[in-house]
Amino acid sequence: MHADVDIKPASVSDLIAVGGLRWDSLEENGGKPDDTRESFAARFAAWAAGHDSTHTCFVAVTTADREVVGMAWLAVTLRVPSARAFDRASGDLQCAYVVPRLRDAGIGARLVLAVLERASELGLERVTVHSSPGAVRFYERAGFASEDVLLHAKVTSQPHA
Repeated sequence: MHADVDIKPASVSDLIAVGGLRWDSLEENGGKPDDTRESFAARFAAWAAGHDSTHTCFVAVTTADREVVGMAWLAVTLRVPSARAFDRASGDLQCAYVVPRLRDAGIGARLVLAVLERASELGLERVTVHSSPGAVRFYERAGFASEDVLLHAKVTSQPHA
């Protein structure tokens, strides 16, 4: 299926729709939302607008009716300076999602490419992604590779005071 979409950085007016997609992604994977779609989307839009210095969202928008049908985020984290490079940062690709009816049309690949291009423009050292098992091949086709030296630890969250 070919989808006629534009890939662009999300505008403030896109963020409610992006929040709806984020809610849909949890619902689609069998998660139990703790809020209604409309309420979550509004809260999400406010969060995204307040985190635009560290998080950039790219959206896929249909050319015919300007519907937001996909998203991918680049989260940027500053890194401790080193003697080789004082100003350092890395990125994390987050929340890549395309509505089910338009999957396998190359939209996800175009969103990931937009994230990687922005990371390159920013001079990031690397971009990581935490993939579901079913999406590993997709990310490998986009240039991601597993590294034995990249470790992570799960931490137990403490209630906020």
